Order: sequence, then C-alpha cells, then structure tokens
Amino acid sequence: MVARSTLSGSAAGLVLTNARSDLPLLPRVTVGGSSSTSRSTSTSRLSSSSKKSSHLSQLPQTSDSQLEISRGYEKVPLSSVTSIVDGLKRLYIEKLKPLEVTYRFNDFVSPLLTNSDFDAKPMVMLLGQYSTGKTTFIKHLLRGSYPGKFFSLWAGAHIGPEPTTDRFVVVMSGPDERSIPGNTIAVQADMPYSGLTTFGTAFLSKFECSQMPHPLLEHITFVDTPGVLSGEKQRTQRSYDFTGVTSWFAAKCDLILLLFDPHKLDISDEFKRVIASLRGHDDKIRVVLNKADQIDTQQLMRVYGALMWSLGKVLNTPEVNRVYIGSFNDKPVNEAAVGPIGKDLFEKEQEDLLADLKDIPRKACDRRINEFVKRARAAKIHAYIISHLKKEMPAMMGKAKTQQRLIDNLEDEFAKVQREFHLPAGDFPNIEHFREVLSGYNIDKFEKLKSKMIQTVDDMLGYDIPELLKSFKNPYE
Repeated sequence: MVARSTLSGSAAGLVLTNARSDLPLLPRVTVGGSSSTSRSTSTSRLSSSSKKSSHLSQLPQTSDSQLEISRGYEKVPLSSVTSIVDGLKRLYIEKLKPLEVTYRFNDFVSPLLTNSDFDAKPMVMLLGQYSTGKTTFIKHLLRGSYPGKFFSLWAGAHIGPEPTTDRFVVVMSGPDERSIPGNTIAVQADMPYSGLTTFGTAFLSKFECSQMPHPLLEHITFVDTPGVLSGEKQRTQRSYDFTGVTSWFAAKCDLILLLFDPHKLDISDEFKRVIASLRGHDDKIRVVLNKADQIDTQQLMRVYGALMWSLGKVLNTPEVNRVYIGSFNDKPVNEAAVGPIGKDLFEKEQEDLLADLKDIPRKACDRRINEFVKRARAAKIHAYIISHLKKEMPAMMGKAKTQQRLIDNLEDEFAKVQREFHLPAGDFPNIEHFREVLSGYNIDKFEKLKSKMIQTVDDMLGYDIPELLKSFKNPYE
C-alpha cells in the first residue's frame, strides 16, 4: 500500500514548486507621482484636446451627437501607467468612482475600492458545514499548521469533530508567523479588508488574519470560514450578518470551494442562504466531496448522486458544477474501503484540484478586469435606478406618500428602468436588500441623471479598457 501522505505531498509539492519558479509575483505598482509628472500629464491632455478639436473641424459630415461624444471623451494617458492593475486604478479613480459617489453606490451595493483592493493577491474561500475538513484542507496544502489566536504557533489551528473554527481566518503571506486581530487588520491601508468595517465590531471580533512565510501564500490567500450549522437557531445566535460577510468575500475571491462530507449531505437553511448569496459568482464555485474514503465504492456512487441532486435544487442552474472527490488530508487512503480503483480515482481528482488552484494566479489579472467591468455595469444600473426614483418624486406636496409608494412598488419601478434603458433583468440588484437600504434615505435628496457621467463610464468600457489590454500583457504569462 502506498501511503496517502506521500502522494499528497508530491502533489502539493508540485504546486509549491510552480509557486517558486513558474509564477512570478504580482508587480508592485507605485501610485501617484511628482508635481512635474502631473504638469506633463496636464500638458499632454491639453495638447491632445487641441489636436482633437483641429481634427474634428475638418469633418463636416460628422453628426452633432457624434461630435459631442468625441469632445466629451478623454483618454487616460497610458504613458504614466505601468501595468494593467495600475491602469484599472487610474480608470476607477478618474471615471468610475465619481459615478459611485454621486449615486451612493457604496451604501447600496459595495464599498468604494482602494488601492489595496487592486493589489491584493488572489483569494480562495472555503465554505461548508462543521467538520467537513476546511481547516485540514488548508493545512494539507501548506503541509503544516498556520498560527491562530487561541493556540500556540507550534500547535496551530485546532481540528476536531465538533465545531472548532468559530471565526473567519484569512491565511496569507507574511515575514513571520503571527495572528492579527480583525479590528487591526480592517484599518490597515495596505490590506484589502477595510470594507469589512461595515459589519461592525461584533464581526471584527470574530475575524483575524494569520500570517506566515510560505511559497504558496506568496501567490494565493486562503479564507477559512466558520462551519455552517443546521437549523434556524444558528442564524439568530450569530451577532453579525454571516451571509452578508460571506457575500462580501465571494465578490473578492477568485475561487470558492464548497466542502461536503459523505455523512453530512443535508443542506441547512443557513447553508441555503449562503449558497444563494453566491449568485453571480457561479464561475468561481467548485464542489469538494471530502473524506470520501470513509465509505465503499457502491456507497460513494449513491452519495455522489444525492449530492448532485441536492446542489441542483439550491444552485438552481442548468450547468453541472465541477465536483472533486477525495480525502484531502495527510493520512493514507483507506484502501480497504475504496479498493485500488477508488485509490487511483482519488489521486487523479487531487491532481486536478491542485492544478485548478495552481492556475488561479495566472487567471487573476483576467478576473480583476472581469470584476471591474461587472462593477462598472452595476454602478450604471444603480445610477439609472436612483435617478429614476428621484424623477418620480413630486416637486412640492405629498413627498412622504410618494416615497412610500415607490418603496412598496419597487419591482414595478425596476421594470420601468429596465424598459426605458433596455437593460438585462439579471443585472439588477436584489430587490429586498435594495428596499431595506432605500427606506433609510430621503429619495428627494438623490441626484438627477447626469448623462455625462454615464457617457464617461461607457467610453471607459468601450475604449480605455480594450486599449489597456492591448498595451500591457498579463504579468503571470
């Protein structure tokens, strides 16, 4: 019998070897510049603008609308941009952020982005019920424990059949082994977790960052989560919005692993809400049937079918999610239960999953662009909704009644916006969440639609981002 740990170690070593040699580090980008740079940039813009005006004067057949778009469009100069990530920062600050601030996008949908959000390493989040092997999975990849708050650095994360991880733990690279409390990590400007302050001190006391030097962590950050318990009682016992926090991390992560145990296939109410909050991030989800060597081959076939049936009801998508089967720990495979065929299957499944993880850094740049474009489209739709609600408000009398009517009939107002601007229904925000936030605002104080801001974002999506992709290559290729 070949030991499971030997096979696991070699597979994990493959990732670490690639992490050392094949995958270069994220480029460190310096934002900002001297006053001379700003002056030269301004001069180049003025020169470019004058050239455009001169050129346009020689085109008498161009329509008025086309002329207005051409005059209003201003490129971000690529001479001062050093990478794709740096370009996205500039585009966000100059073109997208003004729209978000004007229509309070950060209050309704997502906090404003910072430089650390663009510079952050790719993240992998692990979700599942208690004792499905989330912490063990991370330890297996790191080939050792990571530091935590309530245990020594030597002992590492505690593991057991009972619920042991009671907090969100971000495992990332650092110069030495240490654990940083959530309140501290959330206010550090060089960390992409400032948005978590919106969930309050109750959550931040259940959040920590575990740092340690490791080749794999130089390219990937892991997010370990508390085990999801069954029953409605678990939701009421939490002192923070567990589903909201999970949704926040899902938007930031590059890969989401849903771990299941052959003996815990039931999906509880809270787990359903968590999985539902992942909607819109379906391409990031992978399913792991862990501890599969605890049952024989015949039972494994039945368990796999039952798992796919349960997920089909919850995920509510026609596509079949990728399911990895195996026992992701450092113990040898229980060959007496699964037989030689099952052992070979587990080894191949583990290799596929590790290859998927190894591929994350290479795809990180593309995913950042993808998420940026999604955010820009969401900000545009949000601006349309807010300005539409403002337009529906009366000038003088009956403002309170009109606001309540708009909030109560938000579905109809969404439909009006969709028809007026020809927008896809699937891109609209969650109605219940939007209604809850909207009830705390005075709609009459919102801004009217500013077409120039919308046009600026359209130009960014149609011209600036394609130009950025042509000018710079993926730093991992």
